[in-house]
Amino acid sequence: MQSGEPGALAASGSDARLGRRLVLDEIFDLSLYRSLLMVAPVGLHRMLEALISDETRHVAFWQKFFGLEHVTRLDVGRRLRLGLIIAACRLFGASAIHLVLEAIEVYGVRKYLAIWETAKGTPLEPGLRGILRDEFEHEDAVVTGDDERRINPERVRNIFLGLNDGLVEIVGAVSGFFGAFGDPATVLIAGSTTAVAGALSMAAGAFVATSSESEVRTTELARRRFLGEAAAAQEALESPLAAGSLVGVSYLAGALVPMLPIVLGARGAMASVLGAGVVIIAVSMILAFLSGMNIRRRVIMNLVVLATAAAISYGIGLAANAIWGIPA
Repeated sequence: MQSGEPGALAASGSDARLGRRLVLDEIFDLSLYRSLLMVAPVGLHRMLEALISDETRHVAFWQKFFGLEHVTRLDVGRRLRLGLIIAACRLFGASAIHLVLEAIEVYGVRKYLAIWETAKGTPLEPGLRGILRDEFEHEDAVVTGDDERRINPERVRNIFLGLNDGLVEIVGAVSGFFGAFGDPATVLIAGSTTAVAGALSMAAGAFVATSSESEVRTTELARRRFLGEAAAAQEALESPLAAGSLVGVSYLAGALVPMLPIVLGARGAMASVLGAGVVIIAVSMILAFLSGMNIRRRVIMNLVVLATAAAISYGIGLAANAIWGIPA
């Protein structure tokens, strides 16, 4: 298979799996952009129309290249994801649309760059090179769009990271307290104290980190002005107080999830672990989507971390009870 023409990789084996993935991914993007065009404000129509035009070409190219012209419908998983994204964009408006567009383009660039590493010297290379150029242009167009109408992706990611930290830390704490004390009332008191202390600690850490970064940037800009050097355009930092408050509140929201089953009468750690597991799946999926990461890998990794933290903490609690004779 030396030809670089479409059809050179007629679907078979691993090529078939790759081809089906590429076709379905491009159909997903095309369907998403068409749906967003119907709900987006007029100011986004030109960008979405350009994306639709390019994605239509990408779908047709990969279908012909891999001989998969019959693949025209999304699978169940992609249809469900498409529906959830459109619902979120309808609910939150232009800000959500900008964030979704950025996430989709970042994911597309990372996906095609990963494929590029193994495509050099194969029939896939010429077509992939052109599509990668399109993806780079898409990313630039989305990321450098009208900043006044976009929310800060870093702010959104920090929210979900705070939620994730609160979930994992307090699930571990609750599990350990149940192992040590066994009494739900005692666990509730100890867990609540830990949650508040953790939220304050996270907020203080974010405040100090943002303050330090702001000071470093100010010093660097002053140095460049003194030397007569042109200062590169930099994105404005969130205020330290706002950053600290956001991280602290999101951490506390995550921490409340494993505490809620105890408030409702749970007498063991399992309900807290299961509840946190459900929420962490949703948080992981959103965080992975916004960051352009592999969603399945992120979900599995966070579930393993959650389960490990709960198991180890529970074991430590049991050991503490056995060694120090903490009454149950």
